[in-house]
Amino acid sequence: MHYDEVCDSNGVVRDFAMNWLRSCFCRATLVCVALTACGSLSATKPEAPVYDVRSAVVLSGPNMPAELLSGINDRVNAAINATVRDTVLPRVVLTIRVVSVQKGLGFQKDRNVAKISIDAASVEDGSVIAVSAFDVTSIAADPKLADEILAEDAAARIRSVFSLSGRAP
Repeated sequence: MHYDEVCDSNGVVRDFAMNWLRSCFCRATLVCVALTACGSLSATKPEAPVYDVRSAVVLSGPNMPAELLSGINDRVNAAINATVRDTVLPRVVLTIRVVSVQKGLGFQKDRNVAKISIDAASVEDGSVIAVSAFDVTSIAADPKLADEILAEDAAARIRSVFSLSGRAP
């Protein structure tokens, strides 16, 4: 017996439905690909401004760990000194504020969070021309290393935001 002999009208309907579904799936896929391609072409994000960072100072309120503050300060200033700019950019100095620190968070008490606020002030007239604020979260299994790890993570974020070189050689 052949398929033609066994099939009744249900087989024809089933074949038609499968072909129709395949056709719709192919069309939908083609439309999604086209929309994705068009979306990536038209959604160009403007580049963030880049500054010639000349120096940085780290400030905080009372009861902030000195190791955290000096760690951020040393790492950011080393990155500033290692950064070479080929073009003339607006010169700024950074005021980095460690707003708050929370340690020993999470189920294993190994998560630490610092809230950081940064003002970039013009060297020429002292006006603030850029502001950034973010939270830095780090994981430290050893509580003795929490400040050092949090300082590195905060400095890495600052290096990224202000397009500074990595650690000095």
